[in-house]
Amino acid sequence: MYIRKTIKRVGQKAYVNHLLVESYTTPKGPRQRTIVSLGDLSPGPKEKWVRLCRRVEAALQGQMTLQGPDATVDAIVDRIRAGNARRRRAAPGCEDEEVVAVLVDEVSHDTAREAGPVHVGHQIWQRLGIGAILAEAGLSGRAQMLTEIMTLNRLITPSSEHAMPDWTRRTALADILQVDLTTLSDESLYRNLDVLHPNREGIESALAQREQTLFNLEDSYFLYDLTSTYFEGQCVGNPKGKRGYSRDHRPDCKQVVVGLVLDRDGFPKAHEVFEGNRQDRLTVDDMLDVLERRRGRRGGGTVVVDRGMAYPENLAQIKAHGHHFVVATRQSERNDWLEEFEQDEGWEEILRVPSPRNPAQNKTRVWIKRELRGEELYVLCRSEGREAKDRAIREKHEQRLLADVAKLQARVAAGRLQKPEKIYEAIGRLKERYPRVARYHHLSYDPATQRVCVQEDVARKKKAEQVDGAYLLRTDRTDMNEDEIWRLYVLLTRIEDAFRDMKSPLCERPIFHQLQRRVETHIFLCVLAYHLLVVIEKAFLDRGIHTSWHTIRETLRSHQVVSINLPTTNGRILKIRKGGTPEPEHRKIYDVLGIPREVMAPVKLWLPGADSDGKRSQVHMNKGKS
Repeated sequence: MYIRKTIKRVGQKAYVNHLLVESYTTPKGPRQRTIVSLGDLSPGPKEKWVRLCRRVEAALQGQMTLQGPDATVDAIVDRIRAGNARRRRAAPGCEDEEVVAVLVDEVSHDTAREAGPVHVGHQIWQRLGIGAILAEAGLSGRAQMLTEIMTLNRLITPSSEHAMPDWTRRTALADILQVDLTTLSDESLYRNLDVLHPNREGIESALAQREQTLFNLEDSYFLYDLTSTYFEGQCVGNPKGKRGYSRDHRPDCKQVVVGLVLDRDGFPKAHEVFEGNRQDRLTVDDMLDVLERRRGRRGGGTVVVDRGMAYPENLAQIKAHGHHFVVATRQSERNDWLEEFEQDEGWEEILRVPSPRNPAQNKTRVWIKRELRGEELYVLCRSEGREAKDRAIREKHEQRLLADVAKLQARVAAGRLQKPEKIYEAIGRLKERYPRVARYHHLSYDPATQRVCVQEDVARKKKAEQVDGAYLLRTDRTDMNEDEIWRLYVLLTRIEDAFRDMKSPLCERPIFHQLQRRVETHIFLCVLAYHLLVVIEKAFLDRGIHTSWHTIRETLRSHQVVSINLPTTNGRILKIRKGGTPEPEHRKIYDVLGIPREVMAPVKLWLPGADSDGKRSQVHMNKGKS
């Protein structure tokens, strides 16, 4: 339903009237009909018209509102119902579609389609106004629809473009979007990737601004980190696909490196795709340029990065863009603070509570200490949970190193490796494989005795043991206290959560595309889907409910849309297409998200019965609004 304004002129005077109008579908196409006249609503703002329309619509369906009874709404509903009754009495020969005699034993249903997750994804898509953003970017209506389908697929049941058309036909997407998807092909989806590719930057920028306004987000803290995503295939058409350090433990596959910037609330601000062998430290300047293009050149923010991007040139780049920095220092710099770490004075104990995204984590104690040196602030941190983790990792690497050294010694002793240059290469590879522990083990080869020797550097090993669980933060934000600096740094775990979500429920990896533009657009669609995911999970966290999109998605799969076939005593069949009644767990999810419980507007269709004389009766279709 919607409100239409009409103006009628009689002589020199204009009379304004507002009509409540309903759209419905017929075999010849969509039509509109007037439900009731509302008089002149001009004195009130247009926002009130929309709310009035929605409340009348809900009241006609028997839905109750939290605001309680409304005399204006009740009067309009009474007039509508009285008008419907008069029309039925005026045409007693016509069939009353609201009251029919049904042959109960012949009732059936068919075409059940999964609706719950699609309904949630579509509603959040509309709430973020992504359709309007795509339209402003120049995308056609069809491209907007295909982009929504591809994003919802990534959010709900990630699959390839080749498998996506079949997925759409197993869901209620066609009912919710009110489009025919029976002819959707993978070629259309592939072409849409190419349409999206040049518009990624503008869409991401507009979406970040929209979320900032919608959720009142802070735009002064930027959390930056990277991950890698590997390919299947040779990727000869993608110059960015290279072998490098794989976070997915797939060094045998080519990959790209994905950089992601989040705000402190976990909403994406920008992302970029780099070459697969790009070092973390070499991405900072480029990523800051990308961030400026997304939000404009505005300084004064604070960039938070981990130790892989804490080199002096990185800090200089951050300052050159007009931002402050909070970084975890590299291990070599941390070792210079051993004396301060050993001192017992000046430590403040704080309790690290589990992340809202991971409530099952145990609480851990952390001790922090502040040291001001020149124009920079250093925060020394010691964590009991991290101490056990660091010790376990160090000991495991040490055991593996010594085991591989023993294998090398056996090869040399058995004469299977004799050339000194080959032995030195093998020693070098071991040092490269275990850099964490090779620093305090001296590996050498004695040509005279033809033996590989290993000697432990006790002093360096003791230093390593002393800094288990210790890390050092560095910042130029001297106006903040040590507790604020530490809490800002640990927000980097939100990027880890984001990468985990993109790789697990959103299935970003592996990538099967071979062309660079399609690889980049595939990752862009994963980021778009993550925008929807973070909005959904934020709604639950704001209510104090700790859950994940994966759990929500699986719960909603049982909410479906079905077609109900009602054979009537007049020999025809009334077919009603509608969403099932949501179960209590479905209603709870919809209420938390603030979206309608009704998945779609019911559709009624009269069909000839099995005993028809061969002449098809007139087909009548009627849509209501939910």
